[in-house]
Amino acid sequence: MSDRALAVVRAGALTTVQDLGRTGYAHLGVPRSGALDPAAVRLVNRLVGNPEDSAVLETTVSGCALRPRCAVTVAVGGAPCPVRVDGRPAAWGTTVRVGAGSVLEVGTAVRGLRSYVAVGGGIAVAPVLGSRSTDLLSGLGPAPLVEDTVLPLGPDTGAGVAVDAPPWPGPPDELVLRVRLGPRDDWFTADALRALSTRAYRVSPASNRIGLRLGGPPLERAVAGELPSEGMVLGAVQVPPDGRPVVFLADHPTTGGYPVVAVVREADLGAAAQAVPGTPVRFVPVR
Repeated sequence: MSDRALAVVRAGALTTVQDLGRTGYAHLGVPRSGALDPAAVRLVNRLVGNPEDSAVLETTVSGCALRPRCAVTVAVGGAPCPVRVDGRPAAWGTTVRVGAGSVLEVGTAVRGLRSYVAVGGGIAVAPVLGSRSTDLLSGLGPAPLVEDTVLPLGPDTGAGVAVDAPPWPGPPDELVLRVRLGPRDDWFTADALRALSTRAYRVSPASNRIGLRLGGPPLERAVAGELPSEGMVLGAVQVPPDGRPVVFLADHPTTGGYPVVAVVREADLGAAAQAVPGTPVRFVPVR
């Protein structure tokens, strides 16, 4: 392997390679996958001069530590976190130069859950079905990082974009998800639909890249029995037998047999990716 590479010193709780995902393969049972906070990915890639869909690292809560084999330009965004190079504080949300053999430490998220590390040239692992993303459900793409993993880097153009203050809305104190009811809202009672739109739910610690699991009032079914498996989309609000909604995120299954009461607007899912356990959640029906 060439010296254009990164070695993983500390992998953290869950660090994966992600880009903007693989589309067009749901009919083969392959979900989109990709970064849970795509706006953050686009921004950190712009900062280091990469195309917006270049592969980056997505960390979960506890960050990671990396040692480049060559001098690189990096940017850390998404959830705010401390950044250090060889133990010295460095900037979050802008470009940082890291020398060959130095250690870049991406610390624990101060707010939110997922931070993103872009490196000039992008993470150049081999694409699978047009994407370099790790898909935890299907197992496609590179495995989650472990200590001593070595990641190849693409050529660095050195054409980063300077910004005074990268936009960061911050993780929400209350997550408001706009939804369009259906396709199976008729499987639920009127009281259940009223609860969905008026009662507060909370993000469960059992949430992951597959789905945002929620605690709160169960949704009562009006129709007994089960559906044949049918297609599932990003943002689908599926209701399993316990009645508590699950919002499907990037690594969701492409089919499922539990009824979908509503679908969340895709524009709201980036905030869902950063909502910590216990965050209140409200569903707002829209047309």
